[in-house]
Amino acid sequence: MRNLLSFLPALLCCCMPVFAQSSYFKDSREWLKKAEACKPALIYTECKPVRIVKSVKDDAAFQGWRMEHAGSTDVLFSESLKKHSGVILDFGQHLTGNLTFSLKLLGGATADAPVRLKFTFAEVPGELNTPFDPYHGGLSRAWLQDETITLMTVPVKETIERRVSFRYLKVDVLGASSYDFAFDDISFRAQSSVRVMHDTGLAETTDPLIKRINEIGLITLKECMQTVYEDGPKRDQRLWIGDLYLEALANACSYKQHDLTKRCLYLLGAAADEEGLLHATLMEYPEPHPQENTHCLDYSLIYNIALLEYVKTTGDKTTANDLWPVVVRQIEFALRQHSPDMIYDMHKQPVYWLVFDWKDGYDRQASMQGLTILALNKSYELACLLGKEKDAAEWPKIAKKMKKAARKYLYDKAQGVVISGESKQVSYLSQAWMVLSETLSSEEGAEAMKKVLAMPEACFPGSPYGYHYVVEALLKCGLNEEARRLLKDYWGGMVKDGADTFWEVYDPNNDALSPYGFFPVNSYCHAWSCTPVYFINKYPDVFQR
Repeated sequence: MRNLLSFLPALLCCCMPVFAQSSYFKDSREWLKKAEACKPALIYTECKPVRIVKSVKDDAAFQGWRMEHAGSTDVLFSESLKKHSGVILDFGQHLTGNLTFSLKLLGGATADAPVRLKFTFAEVPGELNTPFDPYHGGLSRAWLQDETITLMTVPVKETIERRVSFRYLKVDVLGASSYDFAFDDISFRAQSSVRVMHDTGLAETTDPLIKRINEIGLITLKECMQTVYEDGPKRDQRLWIGDLYLEALANACSYKQHDLTKRCLYLLGAAADEEGLLHATLMEYPEPHPQENTHCLDYSLIYNIALLEYVKTTGDKTTANDLWPVVVRQIEFALRQHSPDMIYDMHKQPVYWLVFDWKDGYDRQASMQGLTILALNKSYELACLLGKEKDAAEWPKIAKKMKKAARKYLYDKAQGVVISGESKQVSYLSQAWMVLSETLSSEEGAEAMKKVLAMPEACFPGSPYGYHYVVEALLKCGLNEEARRLLKDYWGGMVKDGADTFWEVYDPNNDALSPYGFFPVNSYCHAWSCTPVYFINKYPDVFQR
């Protein structure tokens, strides 16, 4: 047995990249090693609750609830916790990590039975005031952050092993004997791979609301920067390509932890499937591995753009040369999905999952056409940086043909807008992606964006991810005032609704919006919503005046 144990670390090392053994890319094992070398050390901070609060029903508040000050936490250390069952602790900020607490006996009592406590962690007040059961959500009930713990004796010190993300903590006493007990200590070990930035150097002329949006964006990004760029520290706690790209843009304008971007790019490349198609998402534990059958073709193309931006930011051509085969392969997959008329075919097998936004009824054909054109041109730009123009010589020609086809079949000149799908839908994102791909001229793009913003019947985005690309398109075609106004209205709306961090989905007209059928399972700290940090710092003339 001793000999076997001595070989166990080596065996585990050999087994670690099991998924990579069948990967299309021969260097995937080396990519895993390079990713591991870039793994950041986590920074830990001890935090204490700052006050007791109570939930107040308020129809004017987000999701109908707000928190009101209800006293000092001191009473929880001197009075029986049974007297305060249902107490809500406010930690004053959004935190990610682990809770540790200890209980003590009061009045010389002797513990003669176990104590059972329930801890419910919440990012927003509505989570604490919406019954979790019976649960009808579309994701696992286990994502909801309620933990019941049975303690066999008091005094006791306990750490909740589950990593949680929250601001508010509700403590319920579910079972106890006649003896009295209180908290002896309660603390939270918060974690991130960066420290929050308090001074970002914005101009003194910056609108206070934009300053606050920038601050909350930085906190959101910090909470999601763990040992990978997580999409949400509460849920799903994993790396997604779409989130990676937007987090990397914001990081480049703030924390500048570029090794984290490098790590994520290598991990995703190593996790490609047997044909070389990227999985949209990857989990780190127990070892890095992809979530099987999550092939999102739009995310695969976004990967190419993310790699280009990483090289332009850092000058690191070595990483880009390593991952160049991944870029080529994603383009090959995308080009298979177009009809002879050079239009993206939504029904051609295999039918890929396309993200672009969480929005019911949104037709993605025109958006995918625009993204493919953009990815071809951006991937060619990367080829030129790496001296690989010959490898990609046909891509600009193909992009040109796709632009011509898009203008013929998807651009309604009479209306001055892009249409999508059999229903000829007009959406914000169809216009945005045709602007970003330069399929529309600057003048045509400005006209299309102005018209869609003024159309009540147009399909508008359902998430900050979608709105990121709308803001980017507005800036692209010179509509700076419209971009500034949209950023203030949309992300500022979350600020006015009490956001500590920016949310996964947000519709100012529907507080209960959820892609999963139950809003408490939504992520209220979500990576793809942090990008005001990018816009505000990248375009100071627009957002800091």
